[in-house]
Amino acid sequence: MEQDKQNPPETDRQALASAAKARAPAEAAALLAEYPAARIAEVLQDLPPALTQDILAELPGGLVDGIAHAAPEQTVAQWRTNQQFAQGSIGRMMEPVRAVFRPQMTVRETIEQLRPLVRTAFITYGYIVDDGGRLLGIVTMRDLLFADDDTPLDSIMLRNAFSLTPDLALADAMKLVLDRHYPVYPVCDSEGRLLGLVRGQTMFAEQAFEITAQVGSMVGVEKEERLATPLKGSFKFRHPWLQINLATAFIAGAVVAIFQDTVDRLVILALFLPILAGQSGNTGCQALAVTLRGMTLGELKAGAERALVVKEASLGALNGAFTGLVAALGMFIVANYQDNPNALMLSLVVWIALVGSCVASGIAGAMVPLTLKRFGFDPATASSIFLTTATDVVSMGLLLGLAAMLI
Repeated sequence: MEQDKQNPPETDRQALASAAKARAPAEAAALLAEYPAARIAEVLQDLPPALTQDILAELPGGLVDGIAHAAPEQTVAQWRTNQQFAQGSIGRMMEPVRAVFRPQMTVRETIEQLRPLVRTAFITYGYIVDDGGRLLGIVTMRDLLFADDDTPLDSIMLRNAFSLTPDLALADAMKLVLDRHYPVYPVCDSEGRLLGLVRGQTMFAEQAFEITAQVGSMVGVEKEERLATPLKGSFKFRHPWLQINLATAFIAGAVVAIFQDTVDRLVILALFLPILAGQSGNTGCQALAVTLRGMTLGELKAGAERALVVKEASLGALNGAFTGLVAALGMFIVANYQDNPNALMLSLVVWIALVGSCVASGIAGAMVPLTLKRFGFDPATASSIFLTTATDVVSMGLLLGLAAMLI
């Protein structure tokens, strides 16, 4: 008999949570919308807070109200707090703080309050706040275990605890916690009031997803697409970028068309067009990868862009000069084999074209993500498509243009 969705077993709740994690927010919302509000509320509590916010934004308002009535009051309050912050910020990833205590409480009183909490929540630290909700310190389970029952918390708590701010971008937060490796981080506003907590595991998982999504973004695969995305959704995500890629390919084709007479006269050049395009393309991809890595890790400081472009241009010149010698030798051998009287000049053309195209591709590999970022776009978004266009146009244009002028 088909399982009744009104009262599915606990395993079904876990399966729903796993299925939602494997989908983009809109698809996860469509999946969960088939279930009662109470069940959705339970499943959302098993999901990463940022994903929960994205799913809630996709659900109908009436269903969201039902979910809010079914979920615990503290959880709903945390959801509403998280909604105030931008995507990709620490504020979107906060969980509610359950173990909150006053500094004058004793160890005995604290443990009595913890007993029911640990049955329903994973408690790592106790958070000590004043009457205004400002974080004074934290207390570890070890300190509670070894302290006397009548010891007040303010005598064993760790003061000046490290905390994050809710508007901090994930990438910036990762730099701050890189050498700390705490399991949980309190999140406080500018006045020190405790707003929530974020788990290190959640931060690293979200950052890992961002890094893996970069590879797809470079070729026009949206971050929302997952393995479980339906065929129609994948087509919708990918096809527009392929149309853009086709349009840019026509630009490269137009360059060849301009020099059609040169190609007809020197057919041997057609053998080396893909060689130059491939070599300069790889040079550009190397520059692109290093630039994106530096931007992701925060290594690219303001004002260092010019030095980066100069470095990549210089690397392109060096790599082009040495690989150009091999390509020029190949042209010389092939041209001599075909008894072409311009073998030496053709070799020179190939060498100059490869050096020039590698310089241009190195510059493009650095400039494309920098330009996208300057205009407010994701630096990785389809950067490979724009880079390929630039390298193809320059490499083919140089080879055919130089041949037309010199031979």
